[in-house]
Amino acid sequence: MNRDLYIDFAKGLATLSIIFIHTAFWSGQFYILPEVRVFSLVFDVALFYALSGITSGANIEKTLYRLLKLQITYMIFVTLLFFMDYFFKVFGLTFFSLEWLQNFYSTFGSKYATTSISAVPQWENLGNWYLHQYTNADTFPVVMGSFWYLKVYYILTVFGVLILRFFPKHIYWFIGLCAALTLLFNIFPEIYPSGQVGYVTFYMMVFLIGNRMKGKKIPARVIPVLYGIVAAALVGMFSYYGNDVFFKINKNKFPPQTPYIIWTLFSLVTLFVFYNRLKVTKENFVTYIGRNAIFFYFAQGISSSLVYFLVVPLKEYMLWWVLMILIYVINVILAFIIAAGLKKVDEVGWKALEFLRRKTAAD
Repeated sequence: MNRDLYIDFAKGLATLSIIFIHTAFWSGQFYILPEVRVFSLVFDVALFYALSGITSGANIEKTLYRLLKLQITYMIFVTLLFFMDYFFKVFGLTFFSLEWLQNFYSTFGSKYATTSISAVPQWENLGNWYLHQYTNADTFPVVMGSFWYLKVYYILTVFGVLILRFFPKHIYWFIGLCAALTLLFNIFPEIYPSGQVGYVTFYMMVFLIGNRMKGKKIPARVIPVLYGIVAAALVGMFSYYGNDVFFKINKNKFPPQTPYIIWTLFSLVTLFVFYNRLKVTKENFVTYIGRNAIFFYFAQGISSSLVYFLVVPLKEYMLWWVLMILIYVINVILAFIIAAGLKKVDEVGWKALEFLRRKTAAD
């Protein structure tokens, strides 16, 4: 079965969009206009959940094996991150001073500055990361700040494959249930549950709709209707909430609430409109990113942390939009380099685990 390059292409574009979002909302807090930061959310993380739905099936064993591989790759990455963070602190305390380290971390802004710097490894943080409790990595704050996606992905994929396997004739009922719960939580925000429930309710709906779209093509006559619905929803949102809601889109993302949900509709409709319509026949720069999306997702957290140290000295000397383009291009280049390195680390990690498996296997 040939690989669908459109899926890789869409994942690649979504990954590039995530890099831009994290360029705008992290180091970009110092210089990028609020309007631009909000517009960066047009193509956001909901696309990944829709694409996961398209590529998911009802094979439980295959799905759980894929998740296990992802978990091991994730654990290899956060182990590397833990020691990078730890050795940097030891380096700073040994060759410089506590004040130097505090000044270094202040580059990220007071919201992300560490309050506890120690040469003693905080093993509990590594254990928390393994179990997807994303306590901050002081030297690379963007990494853990963007990992909420991964926990929701695990939950969606497990519940999603169970629905696809055991309730194949009732998938539209589950879509309706998720839609009804999402609507209920937004009509009565006082009962909106904390934790992952709100995220899963909305994104499960996106996941299942993506699965129902697998192999299908939206008829041309329906496309104007879909975009008309999106436009009407946006007009209704601004009419009801007022123009100020525009600047609160990101706040309404955690967890997904009505303004953010409406904001995602354009990207989701566009994804499905071009699915089975836009033909990608050759591998390219974007499909390469999509094929290796998980490594780029890991890498952009590190690269988006590093670019802070370019933004802070340059923001007073360049036009904001010139600096934004420059930092974004540098961020993408760094993500490429770091992603290639992480793939190598992952290969070494898997070889080490295979070596241990052979040595400990029963005769």
